[in-house]
Amino acid sequence: MLKNKQKIVVMGLGYIGLPTASMLATKGHEVVGVDINEEAVKTINSGKIHIVEPDLDILVRSAVNSGNLRASIVPEEADTFILAVPTPFKMGVDHCKMPDISFVEAATRSIAPFLQPGNLVILESTSPIGTTERLAEIIAECRPDLASSSRIHLAHCPERVLPGHIIRELVDNDRIIGGIDKISADKARDLYKTFCNGNIFLADSKTAEMAKLVENSFRDVNIAFANELSIICDRLGINVWELIELANRHPRVNILQPGPGVGGHCIAVDPWFIVAAAPEEARLIRTAREVNDDKPHWVLNRVKAKADRFKDPVIGCLGLAFKANIDDLRESPALDITKELINQGIGRVMACEPNVTHGFDKFPLYSLEQVLREADILLVLVDHDEFKEIDRELLKEKVLIDTRGVWR
Repeated sequence: MLKNKQKIVVMGLGYIGLPTASMLATKGHEVVGVDINEEAVKTINSGKIHIVEPDLDILVRSAVNSGNLRASIVPEEADTFILAVPTPFKMGVDHCKMPDISFVEAATRSIAPFLQPGNLVILESTSPIGTTERLAEIIAECRPDLASSSRIHLAHCPERVLPGHIIRELVDNDRIIGGIDKISADKARDLYKTFCNGNIFLADSKTAEMAKLVENSFRDVNIAFANELSIICDRLGINVWELIELANRHPRVNILQPGPGVGGHCIAVDPWFIVAAAPEEARLIRTAREVNDDKPHWVLNRVKAKADRFKDPVIGCLGLAFKANIDDLRESPALDITKELINQGIGRVMACEPNVTHGFDKFPLYSLEQVLREADILLVLVDHDEFKEIDRELLKEKVLIDTRGVWR
């Protein structure tokens, strides 16, 4: 029997909120997941999932069948509230992308009427520095009766999971918890201990917010190095995949793999939060973002050059997700490149995304077999397993542009 069983409201049932809600429910907490998507709510209440993530279907079914998880379109009173809503960016001055915390602010206002003294509010959404303190301001505005210190406990616990491995990493990864005060951090730690096997480190809320941004900015800077290398190697006639493999033989070198850009809800977004907070100082971080944001344009130019060889080229775009073996299209450079090829009328574009089977209406999708049969140019944008297993004999007569090193 779980000690200190809580009732928990999780705001947002996407790639972070739904696994977190389900995990808490399977550990014995009473969990209400809240989402504005009524179809998603119905799907979850039937024990099914509306997103693709390995083993998530089993976890959700178990949580719902236990009676500890139900979904709703409106919040209700609880002991703890977890905010797991999007934090995208918007364009600011000087082409600097600014954080948009409107979803976080809206979620905070929606739970405010249900808050009671002693409740814990946890922000899981990756957020710019100072967002957790902003939640305290919103709660004080909406509920002056809760404005005094220690009436509501607030903490930031950024998610640190990798799509495709969310369930395992949700349990095993170390966590950082930043409270607006010590008691808030302690209360959040006690909750996460009920399902986290990893170490839990306490900090203040600003440090926790910055830590998540730094983690993703570190990866972005290193990917930018790899992407820049790929462009240099193309000009010099060097196989970048072989080059990186050889360079990585050095015991203190670990170059990441290049691609068509950087996508996803974290690495492509979070560095801009640091740039927005310190635009004069974050020179390297901003440059890395610009390098990675420019890579899709370089890929487009390569496709155009190859397409000019044909009268009516058929271009097969392999993959639309932002990384391998998932259906997540958020900030995906593969999707942007494919849409731009279509918009510019660069031949007939046939897109294949084996992980997206329904609900996609931006343009037609084709089977891998049909694309391989009809395309003159094959553009690999995502290194899905299906593409790695293609019979090389089928590629002999094709023009190949491999941005992922699948056929190196």
